[in-house]
Amino acid sequence: MSHTPGVRQAQKQRTRQALMDAALGLLEEQSLSSLGLREVTRAAGVAPTAFYRHFHSTADLGVALVEEALSSLHPMIRSTVSAADDSEQRITRAVRLIARHVETYPAHVRFIARERHGGVQRVREVVRDQLARFAREVRDELAEDSQSAGWSEDDLLMLAQLYVDQMLITGSLLLEALDAPEEERERVCRVAARQLRLISIGRRHWLE
Repeated sequence: MSHTPGVRQAQKQRTRQALMDAALGLLEEQSLSSLGLREVTRAAGVAPTAFYRHFHSTADLGVALVEEALSSLHPMIRSTVSAADDSEQRITRAVRLIARHVETYPAHVRFIARERHGGVQRVREVVRDQLARFAREVRDELAEDSQSAGWSEDDLLMLAQLYVDQMLITGSLLLEALDAPEEERERVCRVAARQLRLISIGRRHWLE
């Protein structure tokens, strides 16, 4: 009996996700440039020919992983921006959110940290473009804040890029400390909070 289009589509989506999950697992220990198609299909439990029904190449797979990984960063970055000009308590909560994000999505964080400067040019470009889009979104959000009165669009974008870069740096440091003693993770969080406060102080006095 033939499957309905809806069932076939759901099965196709499951296979695509299985390939992405398998690749993400393999990329815990290697870079995308060294990842083999057959490695991925073997780990996903599908035939090598099935790969090409979903991706043109491992670079194409890498682009899909970038989109999946960075989509999970939206809440983290938005929280940091909302805490940027508020109390120390809000900043501390934002840093805690980053820590939870790293604990929840360690493979995604590791993948972006590695491939941001990795050997696959197309994936590097997509990461760069996605982060630039994040910065523009943060700039637009900052522009709505009363503290941004008198700021030029270029300066707001520069501030937005500082926040985005700080989130990536903090995420990478927390990733390295994931298996470290609790004291080390707390130290990383304290430093991250101080860095956010420094950016916030600079923001308040920039026009002076």
